[in-house]
Amino acid sequence: MNRFDRITGRVRTATTIGLRLAFAAILAADAGRVAAHNGNWAFELAVGGILGALAFLRHRNRTWAAAAGLAVSAAAAVVADLAHLSSQPGLAATAALLVLGAACVRTAPALPAAAVALAGMAVMVVGRLTVRPDIFPLVLLGVLFWGAALGVGLWLRYLDARRRDAIDAARRDERLELARELHDVVAHHITGIVIQAQAARLVGAKRPETLPSTLAAIESAGTDALAAMRRVIGLLRSSDDAGGRSPGPEQLGDLVARFAAHGPAIEAHLPSGPSEPPWPPEVTTAVFRIVQEALTNIARHAPTASAVTVTVGDGPSGVTVKVTDDAPAGPSWFDGSGGYGLIGMRERVEALDGTLVAGPCPGGGWVVHATLPLPAGSTT
Repeated sequence: MNRFDRITGRVRTATTIGLRLAFAAILAADAGRVAAHNGNWAFELAVGGILGALAFLRHRNRTWAAAAGLAVSAAAAVVADLAHLSSQPGLAATAALLVLGAACVRTAPALPAAAVALAGMAVMVVGRLTVRPDIFPLVLLGVLFWGAALGVGLWLRYLDARRRDAIDAARRDERLELARELHDVVAHHITGIVIQAQAARLVGAKRPETLPSTLAAIESAGTDALAAMRRVIGLLRSSDDAGGRSPGPEQLGDLVARFAAHGPAIEAHLPSGPSEPPWPPEVTTAVFRIVQEALTNIARHAPTASAVTVTVGDGPSGVTVKVTDDAPAGPSWFDGSGGYGLIGMRERVEALDGTLVAGPCPGGGWVVHATLPLPAGSTT
């Protein structure tokens, strides 16, 4: 347990003790008021004590606690009228009953919550007016307090629902982000492994001297894939909110060189790699992932391409990324059949208010063209 949890636990304990002492003071004052008017203070103390205990134990089952509190209040009202005692519920009992009603409406399913709300209204109105019509002002005050308690419960129910929706949305986004990161980070390495393994099978029989270098490249690509997966999973296990360092422009050269080592020739126009990325982290990450995804899909779906051009730089509208290949016309790897690559790429670009265009080039081949605007004040 960390320091924050200990402090939170102490505050919660102190709050609970304070509320119990406050209720005990209200209950004692209520019993004293009844005793001052020559009433049966023991009965007042018993009813208030039972309802107070139910209020403090409501977390075990709020619906049943509220139902039991209403039943005790109704029975006490009838007994008080028949025995000519002070009207019930009294001040302390009413306070406990309001807590029970609000707690039930906050958490119970719609039908039980509605039943408790109607039953509480009946206890406040029907029972009292039936046995003692001369206390209408007290009935009206009880109805107002009960309505206010229900309103508080409904408001807290709404806030709880909003919080659950926000948590669900955050978890859903995190799952999507994990799927996207795993796809982007690992697919590139796995594609390289597959291509090099195919090349080893075809060339190894004729040129066995190339097998050691090919197997070493496969081993290196596998090691990179494992390291990338560990980094992604490590971010999920991290105890703070800090993510890993975004891949900067200087890492694009390594990415392109790794692809060119077992693919078509690449003509690269990349920004020079400073020690720190010149763009915001979210932009540098998006640029890296777009190039990575485009090259991976060329390797998968355009094996006949003989030349690829990668252009990354600053433009009038922000950072531009353009990847083209010269593969002959054929089925587009952007037709949606390629899995989650296009979805992840579009999500990244649109999340940064950028634009993405992908499709056939006029002279043949395919192009991926993304524009990512830079936030005001960013250095380029």
